[in-house]
Amino acid sequence: MSDWRPSASLEQLRLRAHLLRQIRAFFHARGVWEVDTPALSPAATPDPHIHSFRVSAAGEKPRYLHSSPEFPMKRLLAAGSGSIYQLCKVFRAGEAGQRHNPEFSLLEWYRVGFDHHALMKEVDQLIRTLASENLPFGETQYFRYEEALQRFAGLKRLEVDVAALRDCAEGHGLEVAALAEDRDGWLDLLMSHVVEPALPRDCPVFIYDYPASQAALAQIRGGLAERFELYINGMELANGFHELGDAAEQRRRFENENRRRAEMDLPTMPLDESLLAALEAGLPNCAGVALGIDRLLMLLAGEDDISTVLAFDSDRA
Repeated sequence: MSDWRPSASLEQLRLRAHLLRQIRAFFHARGVWEVDTPALSPAATPDPHIHSFRVSAAGEKPRYLHSSPEFPMKRLLAAGSGSIYQLCKVFRAGEAGQRHNPEFSLLEWYRVGFDHHALMKEVDQLIRTLASENLPFGETQYFRYEEALQRFAGLKRLEVDVAALRDCAEGHGLEVAALAEDRDGWLDLLMSHVVEPALPRDCPVFIYDYPASQAALAQIRGGLAERFELYINGMELANGFHELGDAAEQRRRFENENRRRAEMDLPTMPLDESLLAALEAGLPNCAGVALGIDRLLMLLAGEDDISTVLAFDSDRA
């Protein structure tokens, strides 16, 4: 007989309920209103590192469970919503482990008139508000992407060739022949296996201004992508952007990602034409961020396995 009981304790579930109340109070006090957008869409992100669940029924066109509420939220922004947030379940296929569950909770919000620097400050304020009762933090630290690689991986400068990146990785005991000439792959390897474990502990750490090749949905200025990631105790909690509002550039990036998917023998994804039309109509200058609620709960509760903070993890769903 399968175990019908929750994978999380009732104490952890009460902590989750308290956290959600705190989040809503935080945004209410700032005049940011909560929205609710569809979880099913005829389009999906073409990001080759994210695998969407495809849902289909007889006689119907396939739809995809969203991996983020970003696209419909940007349509609301283009329609004049002003600053908004959403708490919702999102879905990513093939993600399971100590820090991953195929279905997880995400907090995503967009601030009109903010750039990524202003949003980092608000993310820090939210994290400190939520952690104040459970986990006092030290002073927040900020590192540019290149600075983080220099300080924690010993890379002399960012603009080096693949051979230098491979040498740096091998100097840290890493070797992945399959990466070959994939420069961003080597950078990701150094970041995840060398930099992240070496980041300062017991305080929020922001890494920002990424290489333009890793811009995703961010604006590029001065040759750098205006995006950031938040880490606490070596665990990534949030990913934010000074949002790209150029519809033609966004389409180009989506098409490039679909080409990469094809090269990796992954199915290409239908583009979100409604999002692109909204960008064409005009996205206000804004910054947005997605923060993993379950990982934050792990941190606040002192847990090291995501199943201990979920009512029912994927094995008990």
